[in-house]
Amino acid sequence: MVNTAFKPFKAKLNKTLTKKKITVLQINLGKRCNLACTHCHVEASPKRTEELSPEICEQLIELINKFPQIQTVDLTGGAPEMNYGFKQLVKAARTNKKEVIVRSNLTIYFVKGFADIPEYCAENQLKIVASLPCYLEDNVDKMRGYGVYSQSIKALQWLNKLGYGKNPNLVLDLVYNPPVPSKNQFTLPPNQKNLEEDYKKYLKENFNINFNQLFTITNLPIGRTKLYLQNRKIYQPYLDFLESNFNSETVENLMCRNELSIDYLGNVYDCDFNQMENIPAQTNKIEKITVAKLLEANSLDIIEQVQTANYCYGCTAGCGSSCSGSLI
Repeated sequence: MVNTAFKPFKAKLNKTLTKKKITVLQINLGKRCNLACTHCHVEASPKRTEELSPEICEQLIELINKFPQIQTVDLTGGAPEMNYGFKQLVKAARTNKKEVIVRSNLTIYFVKGFADIPEYCAENQLKIVASLPCYLEDNVDKMRGYGVYSQSIKALQWLNKLGYGKNPNLVLDLVYNPPVPSKNQFTLPPNQKNLEEDYKKYLKENFNINFNQLFTITNLPIGRTKLYLQNRKIYQPYLDFLESNFNSETVENLMCRNELSIDYLGNVYDCDFNQMENIPAQTNKIEKITVAKLLEANSLDIIEQVQTANYCYGCTAGCGSSCSGSLI
């Protein structure tokens, strides 16, 4: 049944969503991952083999070397540490004094061949943004798999011993995702600051763990989350809920406005969510953009208008949602 009251995102926005100067390069290195989380919009898993190629890696390194305006190189996946190009891109970014963010699932540290990653991150002063969708064990294991919570706690303690969460040059942030709803009762992430205090109190008292900030991120109805909602016949009601909580004050700070999201094939998108839904960024001539075209144009700022879709309500509902948590 179609909800005639639902207003498409573009109509709700009532204006063109424009790009700002690009300062963030977010690179998805591939879909290889040691986990297969129920809420993963990338649909990564141990069975996936797609990853960055040496050719695209070299183009990205050239991009990082060429444009001083890039302030942050944000590496994601899958598990970015597992995919080709991870250390090559870190080296290029740090050589150019860029901030490097690694979006880690933490459990990768216990996979054979990756035990050096915590020390490597510390040596290169990489900012770690780690997924811990709840501070309680049962909730985490339901979303990410049995034993993930226990390994995550050990990994956080490991990082603390290296100085993360204590040394100002070793930043450790955590990410909260609410459980994906199984019935027609929806909520937005709780107040980020209040939940951060709860996380810090619980993790400190129970495991002597320190971290810097907590980011709350809304589950967008794409990837595995979309399939989950559709199977329970609550996909459209969830979109209706997000639309009803639209907050125009979030639009100014949307992450898609100052970042480029790049996939393992070298295609360019406005954000990671558009990347997963295969909605490429475009020039005003409606041309698809690749890393090679950015290098040819000698500019990162060739996109005027951000491509939007109805799931953008997930980033603009309530206090807003981004890879750095709440927007307001």
